[in-house]
Amino acid sequence: DLESHLRRCQQLSVTVLTDHQDLNNTELKTILNSTAPQQYRIRAKLRTYKPQKLYQSIKLHCSKCNSLQEVPDGDDFDFILQGSAVTAPNPELHNTSWYDSVMWTTQDQKQRKIAIHFVKHDEMLQQPEDTLLMIEGGTLKEVWKLTKRFKCVIPVRSTEDDLELLDLSAPFLLQGNIKYYGCKQCSTPKPVKSLSSIAAEQRPSWEPTEIAQVLGIEPLQYVFIMKFTLVDGTGALNAYLFDY
Repeated sequence: DLESHLRRCQQLSVTVLTDHQDLNNTELKTILNSTAPQQYRIRAKLRTYKPQKLYQSIKLHCSKCNSLQEVPDGDDFDFILQGSAVTAPNPELHNTSWYDSVMWTTQDQKQRKIAIHFVKHDEMLQQPEDTLLMIEGGTLKEVWKLTKRFKCVIPVRSTEDDLELLDLSAPFLLQGNIKYYGCKQCSTPKPVKSLSSIAAEQRPSWEPTEIAQVLGIEPLQYVFIMKFTLVDGTGALNAYLFDY
């Protein structure tokens, strides 16, 4: 795996870190005194790399404002879901022209009210693997159960006159085991009824980019970032890896 490979690179006395076989080796001291951008071939030792744990290399990046942020963990999402469950689903928002609603009360002590809204196409429900649904009042465990069966899950809450997305610290969409987040700075969330325009399409595909667009969300992309410190006896150079 990559972690053990990086450790081996640190242990080797010299490691070829870039290819460019047509170029001669250049000392790091020369590179540090040169102006960018230029292309070099180096021989150097990997002194350190960050982060030490590979999962910490995954960040969320906004291509619009160029911001980077940590990927929220499941506890953050669970906390937001619990907060939204305090407000009971508004029955007046159930069973519209573009979605069918089901509501029930849990049998536990809290007796939570949960509502699921199944988006229709041509006034019919689609097959589960093609269905987008919205859930109110669910726990993290319940949300993940739904993502295993249905194509797309959007956590929502009720207002007086419409359903709305949760705080953008939570994912605006879950598809399989992927959580899609929006940029708080660049997004202007729209009411959930904006999704009805996709439901009206001839063959709704429920693509995350299209869902984000109609909901006024600037999507964040998962990126892989690492920092390497390279040495060759003449100087030390920091090299950064950034990739989608």
